[in-house]
Amino acid sequence: MADLTEASAESANAQQSESAQRPAVDGRVLVWAALIAVSAAAAFVVARSLMGRREPDPTSTRIQSLIDEANQLLRSLDEQKRD
Repeated sequence: MADLTEASAESANAQQSESAQRPAVDGRVLVWAALIAVSAAAAFVVARSLMGRREPDPTSTRIQSLIDEANQLLRSLDEQKRD
């Protein structure tokens, strides 16, 4: 009977020590999760800023100027129709 009482007391002590350590483990998990999230966000921002710094392509610049010229001609035609 004494062995059973000692076993249940040891089991209760083990559960108490395990529950006492659990908040510390949960806190460490949250810290690591936050660190991973911040690192991922920083990597995303750096990659995004590097991707945006391309020199303009001469072909795309020429195409954009032709589009602007066509839009200007369309506006002038619309104005002539109104008059």
